[in-house]
Amino acid sequence: MADPARAARLAQRIKVVVAEALRRAVKDERAEAITITDARVTNDLQHATVYYTVLGDAAAATGAREILDAKKGVLRREVGRNLTIRLTPTLEFVADEVPVNASHVEDLLRQARERDAEVARLAQGARPAGDADPYRKADEAGAEADDDSYDDGFDDVEPRED
Repeated sequence: MADPARAARLAQRIKVVVAEALRRAVKDERAEAITITDARVTNDLQHATVYYTVLGDAAAATGAREILDAKKGVLRREVGRNLTIRLTPTLEFVADEVPVNASHVEDLLRQARERDAEVARLAQGARPAGDADPYRKADEAGAEADDDSYDDGFDDVEPRED
């Protein structure tokens, strides 16, 4: 097992090497739209997962996936040439969903702001349904107001003599 810090450093190096290899070694216009966002390496340094995003629509994403699958060997060879480790890790390419999820969260926040603005607009001229101050007040003498409406049912009961 490798040190987790070493695995993290190796992952960052793989990220840079794959990005450069896409620019230099892959001769396809569709590769220009691919951005490598992250890489993660297992602790035994045998497997690397490379995350990428694609600028464009679904057709561009499909094209990028095809390029990465077809050029996986070329990219692995470039990683092996540029790293100083005994074994070259296998590469797995995964589409990074963070930008899509972030866009979705931004849409949800925008909708929430619009709803809050609508509620604030409706509340501007609103008045409370009951009294202006619904809490009990002390009477003028300063004592609490008596509430005789409570009846526990024991007032008219006479004690029993045994």
